[in-house]
Amino acid sequence: MNRGESVVGEQGRVTGAVGPGLVGEVMVRVRGGAEAFLAYAVVPGERIERGTVVVIVEYQPPRTVYVAAAYG
Repeated sequence: MNRGESVVGEQGRVTGAVGPGLVGEVMVRVRGGAEAFLAYAVVPGERIERGTVVVIVEYQPPRTVYVAAAYG
């Protein structure tokens, strides 16, 4: 991502489970393609399963995001 760009507020899909003791992975559509980001749950202790649609709440460059389930 270039300076000033952010993925906060974007939706992504979990491709590697997010949860306690895990470094998850989320695919996010950016710049006309899809990119993988390391992902952590914004709610401590929450587990988010593979395939879940999430919203990015916080972005820490270069490739880390904090996410919450988009639905539910």
